[in-house]
Amino acid sequence: MGIYDIIFWILSAIAVSCALGVILSRNPVNSVMFLILTFFAISGHYILMNAQFLAIVNIIVYAGAIMVLFLFVIMLMNLNADVEPQKGQLVQLAGVISGGVLFLVVLAAIKTARPMEIDQTSTEIGLIDNLGKVLFTKFVLPFEISSVLFLSAMIGAIVIGKKEDTKQQGLQKDNN
Repeated sequence: MGIYDIIFWILSAIAVSCALGVILSRNPVNSVMFLILTFFAISGHYILMNAQFLAIVNIIVYAGAIMVLFLFVIMLMNLNADVEPQKGQLVQLAGVISGGVLFLVVLAAIKTARPMEIDQTSTEIGLIDNLGKVLFTKFVLPFEISSVLFLSAMIGAIVIGKKEDTKQQGLQKDNN
């Protein structure tokens, strides 16, 4: 058993235990913190697979931006036990049934899975240099189309935001 195997099993144990912490934690802030730790463990797996770009993007986007957004939403909602609606027996039964079905699907997938052969000679598979070359040669048209789509979404968000501002200014002028 090599050092990479030991690191893999340690990261796997951290990821699974933190994922269970997400599910079993009653405090939503603790649940988000466990999810952040799960993302860091998954990023460790990406680094073991020589996919440094995916590891950094996972940390920046998911553990950084999205989890901070989740924390802000949870803190702004100010959830208390007396404010939360109580779950009925039917909802709990539906949760148990859907969890059991998901467990059976995962077991079936594990049973039918076959080990994948990985080319150990190529050590530059997940590097940013190769990803950039593929993106700007083979997939340049979809890359540019997605950039135009993102640009139009940003312009749409600005236009919607500006319309709200002008409506509020008009209401304020009418009230004065």
